[in-house]
Amino acid sequence: MLWPNGAPGALGSGDGDVPKMYVFPAPGAGVHSAVIVMPGGGYYHLAIEKEGGEEARWLNEHGVTAFVLEYRLGPRYHFPSPMLDGARAMRYVRSHAAELGVAKDRIGLWGFSAGGHLAGYLAAVNDNGAAGADDPIDRVSDRPDFAIVSYGRFSMDNAIPRKTNMEGLLGDHPTKAMLDSVSVVKLVTKNTPPCFIFATTADQTVSPVNATALYDALKQEGVPVELHIFERGQHGVGMAQNVKGMPELAIYPTLLANWMEMHGWMTQE
Repeated sequence: MLWPNGAPGALGSGDGDVPKMYVFPAPGAGVHSAVIVMPGGGYYHLAIEKEGGEEARWLNEHGVTAFVLEYRLGPRYHFPSPMLDGARAMRYVRSHAAELGVAKDRIGLWGFSAGGHLAGYLAAVNDNGAAGADDPIDRVSDRPDFAIVSYGRFSMDNAIPRKTNMEGLLGDHPTKAMLDSVSVVKLVTKNTPPCFIFATTADQTVSPVNATALYDALKQEGVPVELHIFERGQHGVGMAQNVKGMPELAIYPTLLANWMEMHGWMTQE
């Protein structure tokens, strides 16, 4: 539980009111890198296994400790509740790094679809913590050291076609100001950490132009970034293993592992 005494803005104490993380410790001795995985589901539900547990086990196999985040969802919770949950998850892991056996400076995010938007937002919007906070967890930085984003929406620009206005996060009929406030491409700064972006041209749910827009925004600010857009593949391919008739997608985790190894966040066996 991220807040044992209740999350800020909590409307109750039921399952959906209590943001939490599932911990997947990496095997073996020593200090490990860590990744907080953020499943997608349009900010209405969570694909907790396909875009959470599966990735966590893969990370474990590569010596990385994983956490799967269960953040608050619409229509009960809207912005900024999921963002508060994601930031708290980062602060929690960093402040408990010693007991969790992870390195404070090797903690990343990996998000899918809505979780990809959330991970992108947290990569762009973060702080160093509040030095005088009563809660020691709030005293540490929520800035991820890297972010992996898969088929997320990062721009709410009308030039990029979209089917929804992220009502799960913003509620019905969000204003332009509300859309701008969660448009990741407008929030990127030089302080945004390195990013790995994955998308597919054939995605009919979230336009892959979001991926190129985020790449451009990061490149403009001098942020290290790697982008992979595959021609085929529907929205929500997860780890992209055994997708019927599309064997070329299966290379995606290898590309990600190579990138993480290059930066020192993963040790290839």
